[in-house]
Amino acid sequence: MKIETADSRTGKRNRELIFSFIPKQSWLLILVSFIFLISCSSDDKDTIAPKPRAYYRLSFPEKNYVKYDSVCPFTFDIPVYSRINNDKNYGAEPCWLNLNFPSFHGTLHLSYKAVNNNIQSYLDDTYTLASKHQIKASGIEEHLISRDSNKVYGLIYEIKGNAASSFQFFLTDSTHHFIRGALYFNAVPNTDSIAPVLEFLKKDIYRMISTFRWKKV
Repeated sequence: MKIETADSRTGKRNRELIFSFIPKQSWLLILVSFIFLISCSSDDKDTIAPKPRAYYRLSFPEKNYVKYDSVCPFTFDIPVYSRINNDKNYGAEPCWLNLNFPSFHGTLHLSYKAVNNNIQSYLDDTYTLASKHQIKASGIEEHLISRDSNKVYGLIYEIKGNAASSFQFFLTDSTHHFIRGALYFNAVPNTDSIAPVLEFLKKDIYRMISTFRWKKV
């Protein structure tokens, strides 16, 4: 049916004819659509947008250190806000230690081994363990350690990206002693969230390495 354009006298009648062709059950849909269009035309300032993800503000303690000494054949400095204890896990050996940072949910695992003409196997194991993190890493930086006066030699691995362990190292005198360290956080790896804590604790680990001494060499 063709509907002609209405003039001022017949407009009311034609509008009634048009509305008569719309099923009654469609009125609710039309009303909802009209409300939706009105809501979409509101100012952008009234639009609720998701906020960007943020992280908690961290408060770092002042750096102070004490000397760690035990029956193990080495000594080094540790921060006063850390706790060190023997590894109690199954298969742990004497002088396997956990340097815990309770406020930051991080642990530096230390594994000591006596060297008996087998240092190459320890070096290979250390490289293999560090390389496993390359799957999630965006790169690995290596830093050489060489202190002839104390016979402390080694290598630091700084692992970039969302790796489970972002900092690893080993130290040795090349003939009698070998120790490996690996830092882990009790959290899902996320570079953005742990970056400030990692940078803070790296300074403590570098302090530990710089003050590391073998008792007998």
